Amino acid sequence: MSEYRKEEIADWYDQHSKSILTFILLMVKDYQQAEDLTHDTFVKAYLYYDSFKNHSSEKTWLFSIAHNLTVDFLRKRKPSIFFKEFFLSQKDNNLLPEEIIKIKENSFEFYKALGKIKDTYRKVIVLRKIKGFSIEDTAKILSWSESKVKSTLFRAIPVLKKQLIKEGFLNEEAIRRY
Repeated sequence: MSEYRKEEIADWYDQHSKSILTFILLMVKDYQQAEDLTHDTFVKAYLYYDSFKNHSSEKTWLFSIAHNLTVDFLRKRKPSIFFKEFFLSQKDNNLLPEEIIKIKENSFEFYKALGKIKDTYRKVIVLRKIKGFSIEDTAKILSWSESKVKSTLFRAIPVLKKQLIKEGFLNEEAIRRY
């Protein structure tokens, strides 16, 4: 059983690690930390493999683990962020060139705008619109009701559009798409 588990987790890693890394990177905005949390996601999946009951896809289960680990990390990091921002009054929100290359999805401007909206809005947009999860799977990953996913997405899209316009993202076709 242990050998089968290792092979299955390795297969899941090959299939989903890049997508999970991107999701985490959008939340933590630190590539090294996102890599660590991605690794931790698969370690936890290995350790709790027996709790995976196939009530959802392995991708949904893995994203749920990744989400919970990321939320825990951010919760623990909050005090240090406060002091960092307090003492370094000017915070650089620009992504590093390596991060831009790693993301490889839409434009830099889109992710910059996405990074400036409320965390709950960002999560639901990333899971539903970028990663393509269903409402049901998004609700499972975030431990929300399906109606909360729908209503949050409904409120998030206009906020993202407003931020895109504010950032000077002038591609109307891209804005209409979201």
